Amino acid sequence: MNQRNFHKLISGQSVGLTATLLRFSMRVAAIGYSLAVRCRNFLYSKQWLKIHTADMPVISIGNITTGGTGKTPLVIWICKFLQEKQISCAILTRGYKARGTKDEGPFGSAQGRRETKIDEPAVLAESCPQAKVIINPDRVAAAEQAVGFGAKALIMDDGFQHRRLHRDLDIVTIDATCPFGYGKLLPAGLLREPIDSLKRADAAVLTRCDQISGSELSRVKEELQIINSDMIIAKSIHKPVCAKSIDGEEIALEQLRGRKVFAFCGIGNPDAFLSTIKNSGAELVGSKIYDDHYHYTSGCLADIYEQACYLTADLILTTQKDRARAKMIIPASTDIPFAYLEVEIEFTTEEDKLKQLIEDALAGKIHRKY
Repeated sequence: MNQRNFHKLISGQSVGLTATLLRFSMRVAAIGYSLAVRCRNFLYSKQWLKIHTADMPVISIGNITTGGTGKTPLVIWICKFLQEKQISCAILTRGYKARGTKDEGPFGSAQGRRETKIDEPAVLAESCPQAKVIINPDRVAAAEQAVGFGAKALIMDDGFQHRRLHRDLDIVTIDATCPFGYGKLLPAGLLREPIDSLKRADAAVLTRCDQISGSELSRVKEELQIINSDMIIAKSIHKPVCAKSIDGEEIALEQLRGRKVFAFCGIGNPDAFLSTIKNSGAELVGSKIYDDHYHYTSGCLADIYEQACYLTADLILTTQKDRARAKMIIPASTDIPFAYLEVEIEFTTEEDKLKQLIEDALAGKIHRKY
């Protein structure tokens, strides 16, 4: 079952006897998953499972649902904020079937880039050239490695569930278009842990707030405040900066208006990407959606190009993460150019409070809630 069909199933859009039976079996499986997650969280809350402390402040960026919630743009924003404060930092990321740093391992050769799925680490390394990107599923070991690089602060990407490493600040990203994963734990829904786990968070950043109505946004914020009244809740959007050709040539947003675009992506929330393209003023003539972290082949790119030609598109557009996975096999010269959309996070509320929270964490002023 691909990603889109899975979402239709758990959201209730798929109907019929087979869909009903599948949802029932998934809810049964979710009971066991829930017990395991709650037991693990209880052991950490009592500190019966060991929590390791790094030799520098740790800022964790995570989520409570699977799929794309906008963690990577926030990690980049925090990294740049620390650089403005002249605080050298390292980014700890689990990666996807990869390990190393941006100076070695998967970034060291074209062959490694072809064979390893490293979309988030590649984007982080490209967007934060002054930071050391350490790829290791063992965050404790990665934190020890960061000491040798001279980092003064750590940003732990996708760290909310990784409780072995002590963090001085817990920030959770929540996609406003699907904030609570259909209200059910995996595999019946998208929740990685119960919603009440947000009591551990110091701040929540609502992403893609421009893609839902004001009343829906207020309802989401109210639900979050009920769960954790002490949590800072910031609202944000993913703002397109520009499009860039595969070789890095910038295409201004104004040049996208009225342009016939064929889009493709393999990310957690493809609908948000397609909405961003439409909102830019481009004419979306077609799209090809793959599963999250999809491993592209030359055949995939040929199929995309063929569809774009058939629909008379004059630009093929993807995400920065997909470009990182596919750039080694994208044709260097085609009649329809390939490009990617570069976006950044832009706060509409509580940016100053979030910055102050980060500064408090760096100064050791935040009492950690386990």
